[in-house]
Amino acid sequence: MALDNVSQLSVSVRYSETDAMGFVYYANYLIYFEVARTTALAELGHPYWEMEKQGVLIPVLRAHCEYLSPARYGDTLLIRTTRTRLGHARIHFEYEVLREGEESLLATGFTEHAFMSPAGKPLRPPVDLAKLFPGPRP
Repeated sequence: MALDNVSQLSVSVRYSETDAMGFVYYANYLIYFEVARTTALAELGHPYWEMEKQGVLIPVLRAHCEYLSPARYGDTLLIRTTRTRLGHARIHFEYEVLREGEESLLATGFTEHAFMSPAGKPLRPPVDLAKLFPGPRP
């Protein structure tokens, strides 16, 4: 569900996503971020596969996650994704991961991306896509 520049997605933690301690393995949070990001873009009318067909790529330049409290097998997580623009050809997504029905944060993070052509050249995003990213960020 997308509201303004914030999207939300529910994800159920699968057993295969946990480690020997029963916690969600730390690298899986970056996968959750990717699922939330691509789902948000699709809900906004810009599925990633369609962007690629049009020659617009948004590779990750930086990724970061802060782990605050563990998620476990069987949890349903709510991932909130906020979109902002950093400049003409860079965008930023911020993520909050909560256990559904609770207000305490389990993790927070961000990813930064550049708009690029398939040849790896920076490019300005299409106007309709750029409108989805308020900014630039302070």
